[in-house]
Amino acid sequence: MVVDSHDARQADQLFHAFADATRRDIVLHAMHGEHTVSSLARRYPMSFAAVQKHVAVLEQAELITKTRRGRQQLVRTNLEGVRRTRFLLDQLESVWRSRIDHIGEIVAELDEGATS
Repeated sequence: MVVDSHDARQADQLFHAFADATRRDIVLHAMHGEHTVSSLARRYPMSFAAVQKHVAVLEQAELITKTRRGRQQLVRTNLEGVRRTRFLLDQLESVWRSRIDHIGEIVAELDEGATS
């Protein structure tokens, strides 16, 4: 798997975004429809500003979209961003499974050499 700098940066943003339990919960909660940042902030034992920062990280990773309607900022999960995350994880899984298979082959060869 060849990763260019854009893909690597995007992967870093995705892993950073999903590294926090609050951000993962925001993505899951926003899958069920639009929510204001204010209503999201009431769900968590932290300041409104802290929730805004979490939303900004998710928006930068393209996992949510934020739109303004009047004075409200509405948050919704970006399903295309979630699909890209799934695709990235599938690619990584494929690479690691291939490496594990290769290690199994090496071990089998070593076992054969030891019994000869």
